[in-house]
Amino acid sequence: MIDPARYPRLSRIGSPADLRQFPESELGEIARELREYLIESVATSGGHFGANLGVIELTVALHWLYDTPNDRLVWDVGHQGYPHKILTGRRDRITTVKKKDGVAPFPKRDESEYDTFGVGHSSTSISAALGMAIAAQRKGDHRKVVAVIGDGAMTAGMAFEALNHGGDVEPDILVVLNDNQMSISENVGALTKMLARLMASRTLNKIRERGKKMMKRGGLLWRAAKRWEEHAKGMFVPSTLFEELGFHYTGPIDGHDIPQLVSTLRTLKELKGPQLLHVVTTKGKGYAPAEAQQIEYHAVGPFDPQAGVVKKAAPSKPTYTEIFGDWLCDMAATDARLYGITPAMREGSGLVRFSQEFPQRYFDVAIAEQHAVTLAAGMACEGAKPVVAIYSTFLQRAYDQLIHDVALQNLDVLFAIDRAGVVGPDGATHAGSFDLSYLRCIPNMLVMAPSDEDECRKMLTTGFLHDGPAAVRYPRGSGTGAAITKELVALPIGKALTRRHGRGIALLAFGAMVAPAAKAADALDATLVDMRFVKPLDEALLRELAKSHAAFVTIEDNAIMGGAGSAVAEFLHAEGIATPLLQLGLSDTFLEHASREELLAHEGLDAPGIEAAVRKRFGDLLVVPALRNAV
Repeated sequence: MIDPARYPRLSRIGSPADLRQFPESELGEIARELREYLIESVATSGGHFGANLGVIELTVALHWLYDTPNDRLVWDVGHQGYPHKILTGRRDRITTVKKKDGVAPFPKRDESEYDTFGVGHSSTSISAALGMAIAAQRKGDHRKVVAVIGDGAMTAGMAFEALNHGGDVEPDILVVLNDNQMSISENVGALTKMLARLMASRTLNKIRERGKKMMKRGGLLWRAAKRWEEHAKGMFVPSTLFEELGFHYTGPIDGHDIPQLVSTLRTLKELKGPQLLHVVTTKGKGYAPAEAQQIEYHAVGPFDPQAGVVKKAAPSKPTYTEIFGDWLCDMAATDARLYGITPAMREGSGLVRFSQEFPQRYFDVAIAEQHAVTLAAGMACEGAKPVVAIYSTFLQRAYDQLIHDVALQNLDVLFAIDRAGVVGPDGATHAGSFDLSYLRCIPNMLVMAPSDEDECRKMLTTGFLHDGPAAVRYPRGSGTGAAITKELVALPIGKALTRRHGRGIALLAFGAMVAPAAKAADALDATLVDMRFVKPLDEALLRELAKSHAAFVTIEDNAIMGGAGSAVAEFLHAEGIATPLLQLGLSDTFLEHASREELLAHEGLDAPGIEAAVRKRFGDLLVVPALRNAV
């Protein structure tokens, strides 16, 4: 529970209605308490940090001025949603964020009426807010609609698609561009601030709007005044683009100056038509280490606020991300055709070293997954061998490009798919639950799932040397500790590996599920096969196993529907093989936030769960211990 002695104002705010009971003069102190409470809370629980610190004042000002939840406040990305959650009834539970049954890491509609739109991927806020504004106006509802976009989200094409449409239909909507030095532009100094104050003044805007009404729209005088206004602002600020798209641009203003924020927002709240407010904030504001190291403090584990985040010793086993990063550099050193592409995930996808050693062959395209894939396709057309490093959940956003621009043309593009399968604390929006299903149905695709670090390195080499599109999907975190072959060795395509010879039941495990399946196989005296390839399957081995085993069990950390197990089922059916089949995988639900281990256990994909499922379905086919020695 919050300490009223340390937080005398914040402790009295259980909802935005409570916040609005405070006078404007108190908002600065409320922001100070909120920042301190956020630092204390995230230090206890871990979570997204820097972006949240940067929107403290903006969040306070918006909830104080607008009648939320009746007025709609739509957040983008979700990395900046913790202060919003604290002010909207989740203050005392914020330390449960990302934990099982705790507060969701991003805005979530079924968690709070104040979370008007569920989010996790970027650049959706303007489209969603525009839809809300149009629907409200068509119903005659005069509620206000505000979209807050930032943390790089304006770099995605979807944001500009929404701006283009919004300027055409002209709804009453405010887009707040939270520029935290990682988005469209930087603060350009005192002249810009002066112009922002001028453009944001209530008097000027009233004169401007009255002048428009007096002049015939489209007339010579109206066009001349409009042109003068755009050129005046265009000399100093990047406003012309937004004005041409139909949004009245205001800013940039200091996003940490509450009086200026309140004054500007109060003015814009009363204006008609599409408005865009450009606020400049500092990611990590108010916590010196986070301001100085914005990438490191984007998301953190629990830490000591006095000492900051203490770097942990390197784990004894490398992560799959590190395996990929090292492989990329090693392969690039041997083949000048290799280019590395990432949609704004250099650190997350393991491309830091590559970007330093091969800067001319490294391309961060910002949050633009569609462009990343088609860029790779274009490179491949000219004989390059591009490697797209991307999270499983983010590749979903470029599915059309994956099919039409890469696979349909059978182009040489390798997809290194990180965070595949069960991811964990970031919840449903970041789960890699579907990639095997959406990849294996695409013609020309080679699809692989490594069971350990060495297989991952070999599969990356296999995919790179393959003539055509290929995908290697691997999980978050460390591998099994397997010895890693330094040489760049490829695997024979479509060949599985039998890791244990048993009786009665054959466990056909894919990727990260080989490790828990191995323990279950020992307990069941079952055969264990590391399938390695989802497409193509090792059909010859499946035929042989069907002759000597009473049943098959497929195990994958992917949706059962359409996944690797479905591929085995389709093959057996096509061949007329009647071997009974049990498919284990992710159920037909969206996985909530919890640890990876908790989620695997919940889905029955840990060793005890696999063993229990096999015994329940095929218990009568197992060789009992008393008879085993007699055989």
